[in-house]
Amino acid sequence: MNGPELLVRARGVTRILPGPVPVTLVRDIDLDVARGELISIVGPSGSGKSSLLYLLGLLDQPTSGEISLDGQPTTGLGTHALARLRLEKIGFVFQFHFLLQEFTALENVTLPMRKLGRLSPSAQQARAMDILDDLGMAKHAHRRPDQLSGGERQRVAIARALANNPPMILADEPTGNLDSKNAANVFAIFSKLTEVHGKSVVVITHDQDLAALTERQIQTLDGRIVQDGAVSRPDTAQAG
Repeated sequence: MNGPELLVRARGVTRILPGPVPVTLVRDIDLDVARGELISIVGPSGSGKSSLLYLLGLLDQPTSGEISLDGQPTTGLGTHALARLRLEKIGFVFQFHFLLQEFTALENVTLPMRKLGRLSPSAQQARAMDILDDLGMAKHAHRRPDQLSGGERQRVAIARALANNPPMILADEPTGNLDSKNAANVFAIFSKLTEVHGKSVVVITHDQDLAALTERQIQTLDGRIVQDGAVSRPDTAQAG
């Protein structure tokens, strides 16, 4: 594709679960994701949304086809190499935040940095605090997840996804457990990540109003991409 620098390139990607009756999760997917794009994936239950996201996130490997991430082909990479690539290049946000309950918000955010091992402990703490501060969560840094609201926990989960400064964030129904105000706040964070920080954000959502806030929408059905195009966004020129 021409234009912005390409981050993800998927060609002919198919994922089949083997068994007595094989199940095709996604089939013949061609997809490009550029740096700085905010993309929503929508479609009915069972349409392949999450399966596609997990393939893009290297959590699953395609049965056939090829996915390249930041110019690197991923077919044939071993478990360790894939895990390292995920740590460096991808941040994940899920509907259920999966924060470790025995750790504080700050400690949860440092976990990916500890696993990657590039920064000293003091630098990890400083970076985690900077990210939490940018998300309005610095004052809650030393609280455990059970001391935070749902919206606050999800912001900590986003901070954790940003810990290693990955170029791409993948989010699977990140607002599914949030009220409308907190859901809008999460999408505002995603918009800032793309517009200000140049991250690529791909988010699965069932909320059409929130999907309309993204720049590009992909619709899946029966494991295929049936529509992929720019979203007609409302004019925000007069927004206060």
